[in-house]
Amino acid sequence: MQAVLPALGGGLAVAVIFVAVLSLPLSAAEPLGLSGPETASWIAGLYGIPAVVGIILSVRYRQPLVVTGNIFIIIFVVRLGGDVPWAELVGASMLAGALVLVLGPLGLTDRLARWLPAPVVFGLLAGAVLPFFKDLFVVLGRDATLNGVDVAPNERLMAAATLAAYLAGRRWAEPRVPAIVPALVVGTLVAALTGGFGAASGGGEMFMAPVLTTPSFSLSAILTATPVMIVFIALQANAPSVVFLRSQGFDPPERTVSAVSGVGTVAGSLLGPIGVSLSLPSTALTATPDAGRHHLRYWGAVVSLGIALVVALFSGIAADLATVVARPLLVALVGVAVVDVLARALREVTQGPLVLGPLFAFAIALTDIELLRLGSFFWALAGGLLISLFLERDGWRRLQEDAPKEAEKAPAEA
Repeated sequence: MQAVLPALGGGLAVAVIFVAVLSLPLSAAEPLGLSGPETASWIAGLYGIPAVVGIILSVRYRQPLVVTGNIFIIIFVVRLGGDVPWAELVGASMLAGALVLVLGPLGLTDRLARWLPAPVVFGLLAGAVLPFFKDLFVVLGRDATLNGVDVAPNERLMAAATLAAYLAGRRWAEPRVPAIVPALVVGTLVAALTGGFGAASGGGEMFMAPVLTTPSFSLSAILTATPVMIVFIALQANAPSVVFLRSQGFDPPERTVSAVSGVGTVAGSLLGPIGVSLSLPSTALTATPDAGRHHLRYWGAVVSLGIALVVALFSGIAADLATVVARPLLVALVGVAVVDVLARALREVTQGPLVLGPLFAFAIALTDIELLRLGSFFWALAGGLLISLFLERDGWRRLQEDAPKEAEKAPAEA
């Protein structure tokens, strides 16, 4: 039993991150116009389907294959807000899963990367994430308001304590404990001490029958969301995670991972838009020597995914947290949860060889521009691609040539 403890420690760290990331779909429920059952179903899809798949794969292959609902896609969907109808987001997500299922075995992912360079997509992502980070400091302001409601002094204290704990965690706890862990603990404790928890709405049931959404397919939603989701699943998550696992002496079943990502995304999207994929940060916590003996490290994945499955089973109660937890605390938790995502995205924007295209994508994604019934995220992609094609052709070619080298760097950056 003692030999398994390091693996369990890594798994518990990942599980706490899973719980903290709950703040993302919870904070999105109101802007997206979701009912309680719809929110619960989305949480069940985000946590349950990847957890079942990940546990089966980890036990079958005796490897830490941490399959999750892709956090980049969650953030992307949250930022789309009410710009794209929920049913159309579901349709776009299902199509992305179908294409991932087809692209993997055919080896077409590299071709996709050539016409949709990752730096441009990360420029879009940086623009999508920045408002979450900014809102963390908005709620700290003396006269701050959220949705037209003044932020109370005790709510500002919750946000400030969450941020302080996160910064302290970055300084003294990492890499042993992710900084979001003390942020979650301290923020929750301060909320409990200052009356930051309200009464439950009463709508949250322990076990809820899932609510399936009938997908709707529109050209605008597909052009806006589907290509981005494919890149996040195949290029941002699965590919570097596979490379990292290999660097740690594992032999991950790449084609199987690609297949379950596609099938899981298609099936899971009926509960709400998700992207089923490996998670590089979670893989880094469960696959390194810090997670114990090589042949036992898969237990870290099993434990963390088991806790995610519990969250899915009690998704009705989890969804009710949106009415219990003070919104400024959710905003603060989301703000610190996206720090590493934003940092990585900005690094991709500025490190080259493409800079101008990603920078334009970043700026356009921050706007509310809408042309031809297509929103800012579509135009961020289109604008970034056109600028890079027009002004950075040499950089585009160099990016294609360096792609294999960049993949090999993924373990060092994890």
